[in-house]
Parts: sequence; structure tokens; C-alpha cells
Amino acid sequence: MNDTATSAPTEPKPRSIFPVFLTVFIDLVGFSILIPVFPLLILPNSPFRVTPAGWSPKEGLIMLGFLQAVYPLCTFIAAPILGQLSDRYGRRPVLAFSIFGTAVGYAVFALGIHWASIPALFIGRAIDGLTGGNIAVAQAAVGDVSTDKNRQKNFGLIGAAFGLGFIIGPYIGGRLSSPGRSFYGLFTTPHWFGATTPFWFATVLCIVNVVMILTRFPETIHHKDAHRRIDLGTSVKNVVRGFGSERLRVLLASSFFFNAGFTFFTTFFGVYLSRKFSFTPDNTGDYFAFVGLFIAFSQGAIVPRVAHKLHDYQVLRFSFFGLAFAMSGFFLAGHKWQLFALVPIFSAFNGLSMANQSSLISRSAERGRQGEAMGISSSVMNLAQVPASVLVGYITGSVTSNTPLVVSTICIAIAGVVFLMFFRTTFVKDVPDHVQAPAH
Repeated sequence: MNDTATSAPTEPKPRSIFPVFLTVFIDLVGFSILIPVFPLLILPNSPFRVTPAGWSPKEGLIMLGFLQAVYPLCTFIAAPILGQLSDRYGRRPVLAFSIFGTAVGYAVFALGIHWASIPALFIGRAIDGLTGGNIAVAQAAVGDVSTDKNRQKNFGLIGAAFGLGFIIGPYIGGRLSSPGRSFYGLFTTPHWFGATTPFWFATVLCIVNVVMILTRFPETIHHKDAHRRIDLGTSVKNVVRGFGSERLRVLLASSFFFNAGFTFFTTFFGVYLSRKFSFTPDNTGDYFAFVGLFIAFSQGAIVPRVAHKLHDYQVLRFSFFGLAFAMSGFFLAGHKWQLFALVPIFSAFNGLSMANQSSLISRSAERGRQGEAMGISSSVMNLAQVPASVLVGYITGSVTSNTPLVVSTICIAIAGVVFLMFFRTTFVKDVPDHVQAPAH
């Protein structure tokens, strides 16, 4: 972002931060809300199946892989453009426009399920991806209104929004898509709940967020860069520039394999749970919410404690391998209790890996270019999700196959090998910054 275009930061009112918090929360909900719904779209005998009757489950998985890939691909393209537009026209109009686009994307996706229209599903996810890549804009807005006194607290709230979105997204996706299910004995979900309900709920949430942005969030830059040229190819240039940098290329390569491996897990695991372990959508949502809670605990409790003992690069030398080990347990598990028992181990190593990658990329960047480095990292993360999502269906022999989990384990182990063999501390400052750990 253009630092010269921002006004001097002032102490923000709490109400100024909350709409941005909600924006980031909704983005993460949009990423994770599909996890428990996906199996409903392809499995035989599902009342919400959208694939033709003649399609095999494998063909359905291939379609789901492409559907999952649309969102990160569009976000990869659009996120830097939204950032540039926010420098030119202001944070508030770009946030409002992008959130409204996300609402449209959710609505189109819901209609695609209702109509059993695969093209509508793809269009909905594409709209959501093109307009939903606004996290960088939200972070810039928080930076605009933060002071040295409250900067850590404000960005900590954004990190909390990441974690909370990943917890709530699968949970509401599972609960709102399950008709006639008891909610802890308090009430039973209505008969009209179904696969479309989570997306109508998210649509309404987005509309509320748009109203909050327009009415309660003040513009945070007052000297806009009105003549700035919008570079449509920024994402590709970011990746090329990143891998051409001695400071970043090893970290980005490790990040690419890490995020590809994690995508194999999230894209496929909901279907795997439903077929091998007979999980219903609400069971799947509860399980991923359970995972999210432990990831949040890891970010909030384990990561800071480890940061006082070890440098970020020292943590990554074992955390990638620890995560690969935990991931291998998922494809070896034969009982539900084993799936739950693995969650604390998986979440701890996952939280350590995510937080310390972000810390080390920021510290390895040239002074004054940390923001650019984090933008490049975000582009690489989105790019890694695209081929991983597409490949899931092709490498899966059946919906009970654990092959994607094996590939996920291998990818994360490769991330560890690349980091262990090739990373050097040449460009890292001697004294590490305190690790700030937004989950994503």
C-alpha cells in the first residue's frame, strides 16, 4: 500500500475496527463453510446432489476439485488489484463493493444447488473469489487507523477473526445444512434446512456487513493516489519476483508445498469422513470446528510460549515434520476416537508452522518491504491451492480412498525437507520480532 497516501494514524474507536473484523471473519467463513456441504453435492442418495445420476463418485470428486480451485484462483488474480483500487479510491468503497460481491457469490451458489446447476456453482465461487480477496484491504485499513500503542492489539483482533472464521464456518455449514437434527437437546433444526441454507445465511451476513462498512466505518485514507495505474498482472509478477529473490525463494517454496498439502486435506477430508466414518454434515462441521478450536489454542497459547524459547526458523525445522507425522495418522486411523485424538497434535504443529512461516518471511524481507513480502506470500499461498484442489479427484481411486491424505503428508514433508536443506539465516535479523500469528 502507498504509505504516503495515508493520514497520520489516530486512536481508532472500537466501532471502527469491528466492521473490518467482520469482513475478515466472513472471508474465512466463505473458505470453510463448504467443507461439510461438499459431500452433499456429489454423494449418491443425497437430496442435494447436483451431479448427473450417471456420474460416478470419482467424477463428482473431480468436479468438486475444480470447484474448490475456482475460489483461490480468482482470489490470486483479484486480491492485489483490490489493494491497488483501495489506494486509489479509498478503503471503504472497495470493502463495501467486495463484500457485496461476496453476497452475490453466495446467493448464486445457493441457487446453483437449488437448481442442480453446476455452471451456477462455478459462477458463484468465481464471483466470491474475485470480490472476496479483500483481506489485504482490511489489513491496510487497520494499519491506517492504528498507532504504535494499539497496533499489536488491533492486528491481534484480525488474527482472531481468521481463527474464529475457520471455527464457525464449518460449524454453521454443518448445522444449517442438516434438517431435523437436535441442537444439543435445546431445539431441532427446521425441516426446510438444507445445503442452500448456509449460503443464504452468509448472504444476509454480508449485507449486514456492507451496511456496517458504509455507516460505521470511516474512510481511513484522505489523500488517495487518484492517478495510480492499476496493474492487472500484479499476482503473476509477485510470484516471479518472490521466487527470484534470494531472501524469499526457499521460504516461498516451502510455503507452496505446505499450502498444497493442507489443501489436499481440506478439499477431500469432508467427503472421506462421510464415506468411511459415516459422518453426517453436522458431524463434519463439528469435527472441523473442533480442529479450529485447537488451532486457535495453538496460536494463542503454544506459539507464544515456543517463541520465547526458539527462533522461528528453529521451530520450522521440526514443525513441518511434526505436522506430516500427525497427518499420516489420519489415513491410518480406523476409528472415530482416533480421529479426535489426533487433533491436538495436528493443530499444535499446524499452528506452529503457519505462524512461524509468516514471521520468518516478514523478517527475511528487506527493511521497509515487509508488506510487499507478505503480499507475495499470500499470492503463493493462493496459487498453491489451485493445482492441489484439481488433483484431488484425479488421484482418488474411490471416495473411501486415503490417497489424498497420503499425498498431503508427502507434500508437507517435502516442505520440511526443502526448508531443512536449503534455508540459511543470512538475511534474517539477529533479534527476532515477536511472532504474530494470524491463522489462515
